[in-house]
Amino acid sequence: MPIADPAAFILANTRLQPVPHAPEVSLWLADEVTPIWRLTEEELGELGLPPPFWAFAWAGGQGLARWLLDHPGEVADRRVLDFAAGSGLVGVAAMKAGAASALCADIDPFCAAAVALNAEANGVALAFTGADLLDAPPPDVDLLCAGDVFYEKPMAERVLAWLSLAAARGTRVLVGDPLRTYFPKSGFDLLAEYEVPTTRELEDSAVKRTRVWTLSRL
Repeated sequence: MPIADPAAFILANTRLQPVPHAPEVSLWLADEVTPIWRLTEEELGELGLPPPFWAFAWAGGQGLARWLLDHPGEVADRRVLDFAAGSGLVGVAAMKAGAASALCADIDPFCAAAVALNAEANGVALAFTGADLLDAPPPDVDLLCAGDVFYEKPMAERVLAWLSLAAARGTRVLVGDPLRTYFPKSGFDLLAEYEVPTTRELEDSAVKRTRVWTLSRL
């Protein structure tokens, strides 16, 4: 079922608020999970959907955003991909840190509107694609960021193979993850560790110990 006006839906069901661990960035976020999840299913005319990832600032994305904002030299004048972008938090942080460009990629039908609204709210320009990038070789960018992508086994395996291709050809790959179940046991170098505020509605604790890693080049 096509979405009549995703931007209007987002504006009606979220509010603009600072990101807890990266307050330099403000996003249109939901305050509670269940109401917007139910509304999303109603809007799309489909039950059993995954949670609306774009409506929340997940721990891994918050960690990546914090790291980019604190290390602008790592991102300045570089082309950045925010993979599985959700709200576009990492893309916004990259642009605020001085990136030359940021492309946000997500297959969720609400994300194009969420990314556009969040880019406007923060005074930055973000490009967006709704294509499944895992179906093709990694794009030609300088920095590839992926937050919270290891929560499901099939996707984790697919993403890791794709990220490894990017790293092998010289792209710097950054991953933000609170050690979810399917986070790889090896192949990553730790860059930072944060205590990131979250919500018990989404996570098993109100604060998640979140790490930012770089994928080792083979």
